[in-house]
Amino acid sequence: MTIQTIEKSRELQEHISALIAIEPRFAPVYKQVGVPDLRHNAGGFTQIMRAMVGQQLSVAAAASIWQRLVHAGLTIPKAIIKATDEDLRAQGLSKQKIRYIRSLVEHNIDFAALQTLADEDVIKKLTAVIGIGRWTAEMYLLFSLKRADVLAVDDLAIKVAAMDLLGLAERPTPKQLKNLTQDWSPHRSAASLLLWQYYGSLRQKTAVPL
Repeated sequence: MTIQTIEKSRELQEHISALIAIEPRFAPVYKQVGVPDLRHNAGGFTQIMRAMVGQQLSVAAAASIWQRLVHAGLTIPKAIIKATDEDLRAQGLSKQKIRYIRSLVEHNIDFAALQTLADEDVIKKLTAVIGIGRWTAEMYLLFSLKRADVLAVDDLAIKVAAMDLLGLAERPTPKQLKNLTQDWSPHRSAASLLLWQYYGSLRQKTAVPL
């Protein structure tokens, strides 16, 4: 099994060129938005926990709670195991978020080993944790593991941008979008990044997650 990644902007440019050869409607999008920022992160337990903390919260609220957790030393598994629910709640975590984070700790994921797994196997490992859905797992594939062929079909911004790009009458369902974009493989991460930027230009706001 060969795992394709995109490590640098030059490689992203190559994927974009190949994508445009398959789907020429990306050409004017690329001309408009340029080469997107790869926005890679270090990944690991901390990255997933931070994503959990931020679910359904404003950026400011999520950042505030995260800083409180960091200050309390409650962002590593050993500390969380020793902490009571009251300790975690005192930093601003809801009962539901505490349950999610406890599940993450209990699953004891070998994050280094994820680098050797196929995309769907990574998604299976991550979504076994309570509170991690497919979208979060795909964001981990794209931004932490730097995988080259990830199209986040559940993402609202991507669905809206794809509707415009493909000239669809209605916003596609995830299944429809997956079927419509099969030919974009193995360059679907480039498509995701371009579509987020395109949505941002359509709505005049930032759309890229994380």
